Amino acid sequence: MSKAILYDSTLCVGCRQCEEACSTRWKLPYNEKIAAEEKISSHKLTTIRTFGEKFSRKLCMHCQDPACASVCPVAALQKTAAGPVVYDEDRCMGCRYCMVACPFQVPTYEWEARLPKVRKCDMCSDRVPGGGVTRCSEACAYGATITGNRDELIAEARKRIADKPKDYYPKIYGVEEVGGTSVLILASVPFDQIGYNTKVIKTALPALTWNALQHVPDVVVMGSVLMGGIHWISHRKEEVARKEGRS
Repeated sequence: MSKAILYDSTLCVGCRQCEEACSTRWKLPYNEKIAAEEKISSHKLTTIRTFGEKFSRKLCMHCQDPACASVCPVAALQKTAAGPVVYDEDRCMGCRYCMVACPFQVPTYEWEARLPKVRKCDMCSDRVPGGGVTRCSEACAYGATITGNRDELIAEARKRIADKPKDYYPKIYGVEEVGGTSVLILASVPFDQIGYNTKVIKTALPALTWNALQHVPDVVVMGSVLMGGIHWISHRKEEVARKEGRS
């Protein structure tokens, strides 16, 4: 059964324990300066954003049918059956198509690294498939972020809205957006008021991409061959350099 995260912004107090837990998991630095950066980056894979007295959280939405994976010519990004969209840095050739394709502007790039990689949340893919919870869920003392089966979290979100209609905006962000996501969000106000893109389409983006690309099969094939060749050459150079002791 597919896993998901439910972030209930009405319960979030902005303590940023989710941020710190994520940084610890990835062995990334975390201090007051980074905590004050209310945007995701290569050194901050999730962030709490402040909107007056309200908070929202940004992280990879782990789309059910992710555009980032569909545009990756070397399958460095893949959607797993358990829910997380995972990234294989050994496959990545640095084209950054994923950054352009993401409707939520999530993947970031280590621009200043000698061997840069794409960075994004992987929904703790080492824990969640086995029944564990994400580090951010574990760290949240207020229950604002929880991990569970996607269907059950949707049911829980609907129950919260039904039980306290005055406390919630009557919609769950992530059920329909881009065909559905594995991160679900509740709020007390319309989602665009706390930073979420409400103009994303309801259809999975890869379906639209394929509808266009199926009419130009030769271009797709030649493009794939070319990008695959570049990827092989790039990694071959690194392999030779390692064997010659130059890296």
